[in-house]
Amino acid sequence: MTWEAPAGFVAGVRAAAPVVLGYLPLGFAFGVLARTGGLSVLEIALMSLLVYAGSAQFIGAGMLAAGDPAGAIVSTTFLVNLRHLLMSAALAPSFRGIRPAVGALLGFELTDETFAVAAAHLQGRPADPWWMAGLNLTSQAAWLLASVAGGIFGQAIPDTRALGLDFALPAMFVALLVLQLGPQEDRRGRGVRLRVALAAGVLTVAAGLLIPGRWNVILAAVAAAALGVWWER
Repeated sequence: MTWEAPAGFVAGVRAAAPVVLGYLPLGFAFGVLARTGGLSVLEIALMSLLVYAGSAQFIGAGMLAAGDPAGAIVSTTFLVNLRHLLMSAALAPSFRGIRPAVGALLGFELTDETFAVAAAHLQGRPADPWWMAGLNLTSQAAWLLASVAGGIFGQAIPDTRALGLDFALPAMFVALLVLQLGPQEDRRGRGVRLRVALAAGVLTVAAGLLIPGRWNVILAAVAAAALGVWWER
């Protein structure tokens, strides 16, 4: 008897295609930067397997290379990843009735990119856990393989800045922003999302100049989300 993957899982794997296309160069860039920063290939693999948060990994690798203390690294990455509370809260209505253990496993692999795909697919409807598992596992596998490949070949690249690898993460978020603006037909929704994006950018820069630490990201995200709700109403 042969085991066949559930249809929902296969659909989730297919839905991960755009995420995989983005993760391959981005994960490779992280592996290169982490390797040149002094991390071993094993450490890069464990980071991609256990941490699995692109921005936190880029920041953590940079702080490790700079010799920052462990407490500062943990607190900084914690603050940066607080946005995951907002993303998981947004998807939570679609996962009601799912066992907490299953929800925790699915939530662990939630990233900015998989959230964008899931939010567009679910739109508040009940979720198929197998679909989410296919999306998550495929995306993390691509990230893990790409980051390990970058770690292996990282030392062969003399100048990462000359290749623009240090801009890989901001470029990914810019692409996600463009995808979230929505179709041209939805002019009202597109206008609101564009205003929210502009507000988040301005607030992030302003808070970063006025508030020490990494609080500017989460504060700007909360404020921009509140403005978005107000504008929609």
